[in-house]
Amino acid sequence: MTIIYLIVAFSIAIGLFVNKNTKVNYSLLGLFLAVHWGFTLYACLNAGKTDNDYFTFDSLGILLHLTLSIIAVPAAIHSWLYIKRHDETPQSRGIYFAALVSLITAIGAGYMANHIAVIWIFTEITTLSASALIYHHRNKLALEGTWKYVFICALSITFVFIGILFLSLSLQHAGSEDLSFRNLLANSAALNPFWLQLAFLFIFTGFTAKLGLVPMFTAGIDAKDKAPAPAGALLASVLMNLGFVGIFRFYTVVANTDLHHWANLVIGIAAFLSLFVATVYMIKVKNIKRMFAYSGIEHMGLVMLAVAAGGVGYYAAILHIVLHAFVKSGLFFQYNQLYRVYQNKSIYHVGNYFKYNTTGAMVLLLGFISATAMPPSGLFVSEFLIFRALFEARQIWLLIAVLLLLTMIIWAFGKNIFKILFVPLSDFDEAKVPVINPWESVSQFVLLAAAVYLGLNPPAGFVALIQESIHLLPK
Repeated sequence: MTIIYLIVAFSIAIGLFVNKNTKVNYSLLGLFLAVHWGFTLYACLNAGKTDNDYFTFDSLGILLHLTLSIIAVPAAIHSWLYIKRHDETPQSRGIYFAALVSLITAIGAGYMANHIAVIWIFTEITTLSASALIYHHRNKLALEGTWKYVFICALSITFVFIGILFLSLSLQHAGSEDLSFRNLLANSAALNPFWLQLAFLFIFTGFTAKLGLVPMFTAGIDAKDKAPAPAGALLASVLMNLGFVGIFRFYTVVANTDLHHWANLVIGIAAFLSLFVATVYMIKVKNIKRMFAYSGIEHMGLVMLAVAAGGVGYYAAILHIVLHAFVKSGLFFQYNQLYRVYQNKSIYHVGNYFKYNTTGAMVLLLGFISATAMPPSGLFVSEFLIFRALFEARQIWLLIAVLLLLTMIIWAFGKNIFKILFVPLSDFDEAKVPVINPWESVSQFVLLAAAVYLGLNPPAGFVALIQESIHLLPK
């Protein structure tokens, strides 16, 4: 079924690319969403089954695919609004929607992959698709951001490939050549530790480009800044989750070997450095989209600290990436309205947003509360569980350092957000402010509400999916 879905989805992407008719383009986009949701529901009905040698409908894949499917709908709607308002040519519109469909398809396939090489392939496809979206504006800054993204992601994917080669050498010691995660787990005790260490270092480093973690976090920052906001919403949420999947699935294998403690140390160092880097940049950043992007680095740092801490941290990490995806995509969708009002993304040239777009300002305020994990944000629950995991792991000094860094991030984030919302501008022509339909903010309210609901009152099925996703990890 997965192969059929991929053939249909990529065929729709090709149709979007070659077709010039507006109605046909939008019909194909709607058809893709229907096919994508149909595949998601099929995966849910066949949970726990292996589709073929390379894909499996496991709990982690289903949970993240559901998250992707929910976010894909407003991404398509806001992309339609974006293209319509910018009076795009048929060619640029076709390229945009083809790249959008390819990106969503590749991310979903990466979630379901049961083979490290398959994740590697679809991660590379996301790089190509995202590059077309980043370069959509066809200007010098977009070109610079695109080449930077392609270069760093090409380097990262090379790292993953080298790691796969080392992993195959490690697996040869067990007398097997099957690099599926199921087989790696079955033979984890027989893996050669030297080659496994090298494999983990390279694979972890490679996937940090998508996850938004030190050392390769820089690619994503420029990408989210230069890409149109609806595309940036995907890059800042579900694509980061793909980086997490690549690391987490392989980490599950390593955690069942004698290298567990060593792997936690590697992850913990990268995670804390990411949190530190996010703090430094959040204090000085004045570009609104980059501010949202650096906030993502902070959250991924917390997620990986939770993984390194273990225990309840495993549950908290999965919960956090789902809730963060809803919150961060909502903020990026709102950015389109913000830019329409001010035609600028610098903190120095925006202000008094509540006056010009009250509904959108409420989204921004609630998004800030959610992103900084203040009650009643669902992220408050996941962050509390992360702190609990660090405390139970007796990493008290690390916990104190993390709390100090988060305090500085909240101050820096809040200072900028409240300037956007309340501080009047001195030289601003209010006559040119467009009237924004409040209905355009509905999707953001839904996403933020979903993050609150899933955090504070998670359904039993949702909890079961998370618990099933981490059951192979050592207690």
